[in-house]
Amino acid sequence: MFKRLMVSLMMVILSGCGYNTLQSSDEDIKATWAEVLNQYQRRADLVPNLVNVVKGYAAHEKDVLTEVIEARAKVGAIQATPELVNDEQAFQKFIAVQGQMTGAISRLLAVAENYPQLKADGLFRDLQAQLEGTENRIAVARNRYIAAVKVFNITVRSFPSNLTAMMFGYKTKPSFTVENEKAIALPPKVDFGSPATVNGH
Repeated sequence: MFKRLMVSLMMVILSGCGYNTLQSSDEDIKATWAEVLNQYQRRADLVPNLVNVVKGYAAHEKDVLTEVIEARAKVGAIQATPELVNDEQAFQKFIAVQGQMTGAISRLLAVAENYPQLKADGLFRDLQAQLEGTENRIAVARNRYIAAVKVFNITVRSFPSNLTAMMFGYKTKPSFTVENEKAIALPPKVDFGSPATVNGH
């Protein structure tokens, strides 16, 4: 009876000290991070077909094609697990290679502008549309992750929940950063008109 009372009392104390918030926000981070990974994987899956279509019309653009292939290989070499958000260094490496992928795809699409027959190819146009949709989904997933991390990190740093966080080993999670914070609120744009660009990564 006494033991049961103590357990109940402990749960009440922990609840009032942010334990439940830490638990729920940690689960939110896992869910939103999984969606970020899902969308980045969707983009990586589009790359081989995109490269093959471009190669069919612009095989001599070897430097750009190689850059995209190498960028995708670097992305695939990273073990993008849920635990990645607990390792600042690994997280930043992941973000860096995704940025390289964004730049490589942007340059590939810019090259495509020089080949009217390629731009008119039905498969290429379909891949363009899929890529644009994926870039938008990446932005949405990133923003949700950023919001989830913000809630969690505030809880970890605030009193008295910071005491609970220390007791159970919770630490702040890394998040995405951009030079222009306003860019976070804007969906990435894949411009297939004038030289193609992909904003946000």
